[in-house]
Amino acid sequence: MKRIVMLLAGLGALGAALPAAPQTVVKIAFAGPLTGPIAHVGKDEEYGTRLALDDANAKGVTIAGQKVRFELMSEDDQGDPRQATVVAQRIADAGVKGVVGHVTSGAAIPAASIYEQAGIPAITPSATSPKLTQQGFKAIFRVIANDNQQGEAMAKYTANVLKARTVAIIDDRTAYGQGLGDTLADNLKKLGVQVVAREYTTDKAVDFTALLTRIKSKQPDAIFYGGMDAQGAPMLKQIKQLGLNVKFLAGDGVCTSEMLKLAAPALGPQVYCTQAGLPVDKMPGGAEFKARFKQRFNAEVQLYAPYAYDATNALIEAMKLANSVEPAKYLPQLQKVSLKGVTGTVAFDAKGDNRNGGITLNQFGDGKWQVLN
Repeated sequence: MKRIVMLLAGLGALGAALPAAPQTVVKIAFAGPLTGPIAHVGKDEEYGTRLALDDANAKGVTIAGQKVRFELMSEDDQGDPRQATVVAQRIADAGVKGVVGHVTSGAAIPAASIYEQAGIPAITPSATSPKLTQQGFKAIFRVIANDNQQGEAMAKYTANVLKARTVAIIDDRTAYGQGLGDTLADNLKKLGVQVVAREYTTDKAVDFTALLTRIKSKQPDAIFYGGMDAQGAPMLKQIKQLGLNVKFLAGDGVCTSEMLKLAAPALGPQVYCTQAGLPVDKMPGGAEFKARFKQRFNAEVQLYAPYAYDATNALIEAMKLANSVEPAKYLPQLQKVSLKGVTGTVAFDAKGDNRNGGITLNQFGDGKWQVLN
C-alpha cells in the first residue's frame, strides 16, 4: 500500500511539472493621443481596444491548433503627424500583427504608408478624412463614416432646417479640421448658402478673439468649427463673450462628453454637432457595452470606444477566417469580414471604408447631446 501511495505521489508531482499547452502570443497595437489636450479621446479608444482583447482572451481563441493570447501595445502619437510616423515605425519594428488606430486623420494619413510597406493591417476607429482610404493602400481600413458624409449632412441641415443663409467657417488646419471645413463649404455653396468668412487657427490655440471679431463684422447666421473639443469649448465661450448671436456648428471632434464639461456655461440649444456613426445609446450593442465599459474602466464612453472595440474584433475575425495570425495571410480576409459588432455590421468595401457608415446629428439640450436625426 505504501508503495502505491508513493507511486501516485510521484505521478502527481510529474503531472504538476508538465508544461502548459502551447500558446501563441499575438501583439495588437493601439496608436493615438494618450497625452495632450485630446488625450481623453485617445484613452477612450485605447480602452475600447483593451476591452476587446480582454474579451477575446476570456473566451479563448484557437488559431492553427494553438491557443492565442492577445497582448496590447499602446503608443502615444500625441495627435501629431510627425510623431505618428515615429510611432508607426516603432510598431512595425515590434512585430505586431495588427493596429487599431490612429485616432486623428492628421496622424493616420502619414502613418498609413508605413503600415502598408510593412504589410500590417491597420483599422482606424475615428480618422474620418476621405484622403486616408484614397491612397490606394491594401492594409488600411476604417470602421467609421467619413467627412464627405458629415459635411453633406451638416450642410443640408443648416440650409433646409436652420434656414441659415450665411455661414462663417473656422478650422484648425489639421487634415481632419480643414477637410471637414472644405467639404462643408462645397456643400453649402451647392445649396445656395453663402460662406462669408473662412478663418484658420491651430489645434493648440485657446484665444480666438481676433478672428471672431473679424467674423462678427460679417454678421453670419452660423459659425462652423472644424476641429476638436479642446479648441471648440473656449471658442464657444468667446463667441458668447463677444455677443455673437449665432448658431454654433461642429463635427464629431466637438461631439464629446468632455465638450459638455469644458464648455458648460456657454452651451445652449444653438449648439449642434455631427457624429460619424451612432451615439452609443443608439448602437445595437450600445447599452451593454456602455455598462461594461463603465465597470471595467470607471469612465464614461467619450466618443469612439465602441468603434475601437469593433475594429479590434474585425482584426481577430480575419485571423480566424485565415486560420493564421500572420498579417500576410489574414490581410486578404479582412475584405470578407462581416462582423455583427457593438456599432452594427462591420464590412469593408474595396477602398477599406465601412460599407455601413452613417451620420448622426445632435443638438445640445438638458445637459447632454440629444439626437435629432
